[in-house]
Order: sequence, then C-alpha cells, then structure tokens
Amino acid sequence: MADKTNNGKKIIANNKKAYHDFFVDETMEAGIQLFGTEVKSLRQGGVNLKDSYCYIEGGEIFATGVHISPYEKGNIYNRDPLREKKLLMHKREILRLLGKVGQEGVTLVPLSLYFSGSRVKLELGICRGKKLYDKREDLAKKQAARDVERYTKSRNRDD
Repeated sequence: MADKTNNGKKIIANNKKAYHDFFVDETMEAGIQLFGTEVKSLRQGGVNLKDSYCYIEGGEIFATGVHISPYEKGNIYNRDPLREKKLLMHKREILRLLGKVGQEGVTLVPLSLYFSGSRVKLELGICRGKKLYDKREDLAKKQAARDVERYTKSRNRDD
C-alpha cells in the first residue's frame, strides 16, 4: 500500500538498490503509461523497481524491468507484469537525456514511483555506476553514523 505523503506525493515504491549501486547525478519526473488494472495494483502496493532501467529508442523513452503485480480481480484485463512501460516526457527533455546517456558509464534508473494527485509519476535518475570500494565506503559511513546515534541515545538515557 502507498505509504508516505510529502508535497502531495504519495510514494508507492522506492528503488533502494539504485542508491546503493549508483551515484545519482540528477533526477527528473516522468509520467508513465499504464492500464487500469495496473493502476489498481499500484494502489495496493504491488510494484517492484529492483533491477529496472530505462532506455531511449526512436525518440521515446521506455522503462523495463518494472514489475507491477497482476490485479487480483483483473482476470482477462491484466497485462504482462514485466511489459515495457512507455514514459511520458517532452521531446526536448528526452533529447537532453539522450545526450547525457551518450556519455560513458551513464544510465537512466527509476528511483521511485508515486501518485501525484490521481496520476502515477516515476522519478528517473541520471546515474553513474559505483565501484566496489565506493559501496564499501558508503556502508562504512552509514555504520559510523548509526554507531554515533546509538552512543548518543545511550548517553542521553543515562543522564
């Protein structure tokens, strides 16, 4: 089920793996072309963004690997859960993205899926891949921050 609300956005799913595997240089918002049963499934929280990516072909942008579970009561109207979904953006935005993706090591990754009013939007990240040592460094920083927070909490209880 959609959980958090911020700035009128009701977040359906986040792609935490993308933040672990990539440096996010820039984010953009795109509409996503869906069918009725897919939207109903999203309202129930049936989506997985892990291992998904976007590509540009013929002046259009598509998201692949976005798994939207079939709607329980959708019977014959359900679509393939892994079908490629067309993203809705202005032509000039797509051309700008095409220029950025043309650089070596840059890819388009879906970061989150959310409702903006009644419409479903996809937050798209222009990302560069992390090396293994970058991932280890991030984990070490997170662990250090957790340790400091844990220590300060225990000190505050003792006082």
